Amino acid sequence: MNMHVEALSSSLCLLLIILSHFTTPSISALESFIFVGCSQLRYDVGTPYESNVNSVLSSLVNSASFSNFNNFKISVPGSTPSDVVYGLFQCRGDLSNSDCHECVVNAVSRLGSTCVGASGGALQLEGCFVRYDNTSFLGVQDKGVVFSKCGPSVGSDPDMWTRRDGVLSYLTAGGQYFRVGGSGQIQGMVQCVQDLSMSECQDCASEAIQRLKSECASSAWGDMFLGKCYARYSERGYSSKSGNDEEVEKTLAILIGLIAGVAILIVFLAFLSKLFEGKGGK
Repeated sequence: MNMHVEALSSSLCLLLIILSHFTTPSISALESFIFVGCSQLRYDVGTPYESNVNSVLSSLVNSASFSNFNNFKISVPGSTPSDVVYGLFQCRGDLSNSDCHECVVNAVSRLGSTCVGASGGALQLEGCFVRYDNTSFLGVQDKGVVFSKCGPSVGSDPDMWTRRDGVLSYLTAGGQYFRVGGSGQIQGMVQCVQDLSMSECQDCASEAIQRLKSECASSAWGDMFLGKCYARYSERGYSSKSGNDEEVEKTLAILIGLIAGVAILIVFLAFLSKLFEGKGGK
């Protein structure tokens, strides 16, 4: 009997080990590059402005540990008004604090290496957006197109277009800085930078969705990134998991099923053993 219990205990321990391994979140997909832009203006090494840039980027990284959005105005001692640096980060609304932090760390690192010496820069990854500049953009509406891309045309598919338009109409309703919706295989997403008011967010998102419908009219997927918001739709949808996580989940389900089956068998054998021992005693 003790042997069976020990075997069951070992199986459960194995299950916990497997769970701890496969449920560790992977953020490789969240770090997929979308776009970057650097200011033409430059700053000199060793100036107060460089110190302000470094300070604002460090502040973004630190703040991302406990929030999915924040903005800063940095001016170290000795700075003049022209040395002030403004910065913000915005993580996707479905990210955990840990994933947000990792994404911002990656974004700041890439931005620092791509926009070396630039007085301003902006970088968008799949999971987060980071920007800094010497001109205040905080709380300022910006509906200019920064990046757009449409997938391949799928020809005539009335059902798909109906579903796509329905999803985008749902997203247009707004009322949130981050909103997702789906119909069948079609999933969509809109997000605003949270320095906008809700009405400004609604206005920006509506503009992004209209442009998306116009430019990607017959495409299987489409992305429309404006200065302070974006709208997207896809047949595959969007997830905070990496591309391999779906296969991992299938593998995990199989393993859990096998281990559960073994556990049930052990319990059954233990019951039979106890039953036969009882009869032998009589």
